[in-house]
Amino acid sequence: MKNWKIYLYLILTYIIMQLASVALASPLTQYFNGDAALSAKEAKYHGFAWSLFTTNLLAAIVFYILFFRKKNFFKIFDGKPASIGMTIVWGIISFFLALFGQMIAGMIEMTLFGIEPGSDNTALLSDIAKVSPIIIVSMVIFAPLLEELIFRRILFGGLYQKTNFIIAAMISALVFAVVHNELEHTLIYMAPALVFSFVYYKTKRLLAPIIGHFMMNGFVVVIQLNYDKIMELQKLQQSVIAFFQ
Repeated sequence: MKNWKIYLYLILTYIIMQLASVALASPLTQYFNGDAALSAKEAKYHGFAWSLFTTNLLAAIVFYILFFRKKNFFKIFDGKPASIGMTIVWGIISFFLALFGQMIAGMIEMTLFGIEPGSDNTALLSDIAKVSPIIIVSMVIFAPLLEELIFRRILFGGLYQKTNFIIAAMISALVFAVVHNELEHTLIYMAPALVFSFVYYKTKRLLAPIIGHFMMNGFVVVIQLNYDKIMELQKLQQSVIAFFQ
């Protein structure tokens, strides 16, 4: 099977997955509404979480079937790929680089454009995770895996083979940002996308940006789910510092 056909099938699968998660959420919400122990809001959150998990799982299976049928599907760069050990190291490095990049992007957005920090999407997903933890699997496992396959291997990798690193990285990062549907935070989404493209190019293994993306999403989930405790700890630290001053 030619690469362009695999690209098309994978992209269509990804689009169908997004649409199906929305369509499936409604009947699942109705199902959870039948549980008297749940409020209407909780039922809605459960419906969305389970629809996302289900469609993500099915998409991951389709992705696996499609790209493993093609030999050398992941070979797009000249030269020898990094060892597994170095790939893991670069994956970890990409996590910290992505966080740093987002910090810089956030400062630019706030200073130059007056855009307040914070993501409505992330806040909503965190609220859902507190009610229906199954969505954490989608946020931490499926989202990084599927997004790296689409935006790094297919989009960045395909463009790189036809253009060069800079053009491929910029276009794929921009599309990655737009797809997340928070255009005011375009720079914040582009920052990690550019980092992951660089690490992919550096190691010649998609595993590296996948590791970084796993870690980044996992970090965000941990912070969001423990935000109240972190705030309480900060207040306690400030109280202790004030006491000894």
